Amino acid sequence: MIKEGLSAQIIPDSQGFFGAHGGKIEHPDLAKAMDEVSAGFQAMIADPTFIDELKLLQKTYVGRPSPIYHARTLSQNGAQIYLKREDLNHTGAHKINHCLGEVLLAKKLGKRKVIAETGAGQHGVALATAAALLGLECEIHMGVVDIEKEHPNVSRMKILGAKIVPVSMGAGTLKEAVDSAFGAYMEQFEDSLFAIGSVVGPSPYPEMVAYFQSIVGHEAREQFDQAYGGQPDEVIACVGGGSNAIGLFNAFMDDAHVALVGVEPAGEGLDTDRHAATLTLGKPGIIQGFHCYFLQDADGNPAPVHSIASGLDYPGVGPQHCHLKDIGRARYETATDKETLAAFLTLARSEGIIPALESAHAIAYAIKRAAELDSDKRLLINLSGRGDKDLDYAIERLGSNL
Repeated sequence: MIKEGLSAQIIPDSQGFFGAHGGKIEHPDLAKAMDEVSAGFQAMIADPTFIDELKLLQKTYVGRPSPIYHARTLSQNGAQIYLKREDLNHTGAHKINHCLGEVLLAKKLGKRKVIAETGAGQHGVALATAAALLGLECEIHMGVVDIEKEHPNVSRMKILGAKIVPVSMGAGTLKEAVDSAFGAYMEQFEDSLFAIGSVVGPSPYPEMVAYFQSIVGHEAREQFDQAYGGQPDEVIACVGGGSNAIGLFNAFMDDAHVALVGVEPAGEGLDTDRHAATLTLGKPGIIQGFHCYFLQDADGNPAPVHSIASGLDYPGVGPQHCHLKDIGRARYETATDKETLAAFLTLARSEGIIPALESAHAIAYAIKRAAELDSDKRLLINLSGRGDKDLDYAIERLGSNL
């Protein structure tokens, strides 16, 4: 069930900034639309009727609370590893948490349609699911590269009634899908809601998505204390846009003894241009209507990026993460494609759990980190999604190593 409230460290100021990052969109018509979304969101989360409806759906439809699992086999060589099992949610990932909230908001605002981007397809599936449940149209923009990699999720979206818009411009991945979706929204914002899939974009989206994802951390903190006593030493999550990480981090933000660790995609190596390690190598600037760290080319434009995981190949990152980096509250590590594939296989064969390639980045880092620590240390990972969507692609990449 949802727990109200975000940590003060990730609540924006009146202009939508988290420290130096974030901000509001300046386009006059879109600014008015964003103000409508913001006012609707703030009114909705203060409405007991809405909170009760969302709690009921989380319990009976999503299947919350998701459990915490002690990965004992994975924990034999050092620190104890625990998994927050968001992969067990209906639709197979954390994305359903904010999608239900966004579609309920669209319905409250009298919109007939939701429009969104998707990379790995989990956000698209979750949004199409929520739209089908609540009776709204759904339009999903997806890069052609990701459509090829994630065809099981494309099929799911179609079965759920969503309209799929292939995006071939540029690299044909997540950044281009965002551009395409936002362009479509600009043409029909009066009767549609742009349902962003992460804690990115202009205000109020970073705060709104973080609010709906905060249930992950609130549940985990309470569950961990009850089952294992106290809190973990580190909480760990993969970071692309950053929604699953902020969802987990939120409830531990004020526990100074709990380290917050985000794991970015190092792709084929940080010494190449084939990665998406935004907080590690990015520079500050404005991308797609908000200020954040992002990977830039020589002219200051968003650089082409790469990750084995379609949901992480975005050149920017949520402003909350940028702020947490600036103030030193969170640290950001990386995992390569090779390490991620190895972790994908290791978790499957040691614990019988096939993770999403996005989540496998966090697993890869945690395996390395656990080996550096004593066995009394405890690492909690947000297992943000299951790997059904990645099986064909992973088998192809693993080849003879399978």
